[in-house]
Amino acid sequence: MRILVTGGAGYIGCQIVLRLGEAGHEVTSFDNLSSGHREMLPGGEFILGDIRDPQALADALEQSQAEAVFHMAASSDLRESIIDPVKYYANNVTGTLNVIQACVTARVRHLVFASSAAVYGIPNSQAVAEDAPLQPISPYGRSKLIGEQMLADCAAAADLGYVALRFFNVAGADVEGRCGEALPDAWHLIKVACQTAVGLRDDITIYGTDYPTEDGTCVRDYVHVDDVAQAHIKALDYLVAGGAPVNMNVGYGHGTSVRQIVDMIARLSPRDFAIHTDAGREGDPPYLVSNADEIRHLIGWKPQYDDLEVIVRSALAWEQKMAENVRKTG
Repeated sequence: MRILVTGGAGYIGCQIVLRLGEAGHEVTSFDNLSSGHREMLPGGEFILGDIRDPQALADALEQSQAEAVFHMAASSDLRESIIDPVKYYANNVTGTLNVIQACVTARVRHLVFASSAAVYGIPNSQAVAEDAPLQPISPYGRSKLIGEQMLADCAAAADLGYVALRFFNVAGADVEGRCGEALPDAWHLIKVACQTAVGLRDDITIYGTDYPTEDGTCVRDYVHVDDVAQAHIKALDYLVAGGAPVNMNVGYGHGTSVRQIVDMIARLSPRDFAIHTDAGREGDPPYLVSNADEIRHLIGWKPQYDDLEVIVRSALAWEQKMAENVRKTG
């Protein structure tokens, strides 16, 4: 199948492009390279463009002759969204609307949308299912929820099938070292801690030690990036088989605290590093863990890397590779 991946040169997008290519699909990546890296793309065609540009999207769909679209392009830093909400609504709302419109106009019938667990805000239960209240507490979360709502409304009025995947905390790197998170100033915990472990950062700070959790630090559902990529492929298979529009969580269904993550990385680290603590940050729910029954039962998703140490070791190996590159070029 011919597939266009918006944000294909980004962290998750690159892993998806890799796995789609291995599955025999013809893949075109569409990316403005604001956070993506073209040199990381494992193959396929590449189009430089921005989802805020409707004509660029229309041209990309025509050039690629795409039969399906994976919409990964987005701004995704929850804390940045509080400081700069305009950027998030421009990219994640206007950009997503442009993608939907381009798909409808080009008569693309299958769209897989990268949403987020941030749509739940601070859940009322420890294992949040898809029918939980949607009450985002950040512009990022609201922008993703608006994206879901726009997609549902537009798809109902057109011949467009979709799956919206609500990611929990995506982490790790390709186990063979081909793709990983390449932004040096990324804010994801495992990325930052592994950067510290290999000397790319001096120390790490744990934000918030008095949350209502077992050790006082936030608890999250960390899911390996390759399992996320495989969820997309299963979602596409589901749509091609005639599956109805659906929202699904992508997580393992169990959580790990910030303190546990940092302690594990410190244990595996090739160097000692300082660990500081500070006050909790706005927009951080104390506990955010998925109920992942729906995705397993509906599309047969079977994660391969549901092991925290595997996730951490893959991320650590990637950061060691990044550190070696810095030393060679620096």
